[in-house]
Amino acid sequence: MPRVAILGSTGQLGTDLVEVLRRDDRFEVTPLTHQEADCTRAGEVRAVIARIKPDHVINCAAFVRVDDCEDQPDVAFAVNAVGAFNVARACAAAGACCVYISTDYVFDGTKQTAYVESDAPNPINVYGASKLAGEYLVRQAAPRWLIVRVASLFGKTGARGKGGNFIETILAKARRGEALRVVDDLHISPTYTRDAAAVVKQLLEAGETGIVHAANGGTCTWHQLAQAALDLAGLQARVTPVPAIAYPMRARRPMNSALRSARVLCGSDAQPDWHDALSRYLIGGSGVPHAQSF
Repeated sequence: MPRVAILGSTGQLGTDLVEVLRRDDRFEVTPLTHQEADCTRAGEVRAVIARIKPDHVINCAAFVRVDDCEDQPDVAFAVNAVGAFNVARACAAAGACCVYISTDYVFDGTKQTAYVESDAPNPINVYGASKLAGEYLVRQAAPRWLIVRVASLFGKTGARGKGGNFIETILAKARRGEALRVVDDLHISPTYTRDAAAVVKQLLEAGETGIVHAANGGTCTWHQLAQAALDLAGLQARVTPVPAIAYPMRARRPMNSALRSARVLCGSDAQPDWHDALSRYLIGGSGVPHAQSF
């Protein structure tokens, strides 16, 4: 039975990874919170992983507040780069495969189509740079490694570091009757954390290594995502499209950060479309909205 340790297990993706893997009795899952394994403390992480003796360590721990990373690059690199290195070295010592969760923001957004694994990274903000540094350090430190890049995540737990996810924010504002203005010139790959977790499980089962993009199929703008969420929720609200320049932020965003996998195992044809994923997130298989959303 493969043993899997998950750092950052209470976050948006980590929560679904724990649930998806625990549903399969072939996996023995050990969730690790920040308090139990702080990736910035090398000795602590090494001791915890040595005690668990896992076959795989999935590192979901990250400093994800993109704008705050511009003001706190030391924290961003301490967690996303040095922290990833600490985990990778602990994995090497324990003989475990290091699975590092990375981001679409390692790309600069100049490509006109979705990014695939072979495209050259070129981050344009501190967050993306810190995550790319983490990728390189994992590859350098761990004999066996798997880097899974995800994009524009939404899930039932919400992003703890961001105070919730985009979809829930839009629906809450619409219910309060607030005006909705959403960027319509940044192209993304909205990804349901449950689907991303399923891809990671598939990769572990197949013993895959290297870099894999785990995003739902298709691309859209943030405006299109917001409108689709409102339509599925049955909320009558107008979303005004605005250019990204109307919302000046400390961190530059890629104009296009859509991801697609060119690998056979997780090719785009095998991944559910983002609209289908959004429908399952909001409505569920029974057609009844989840309590969190409505």
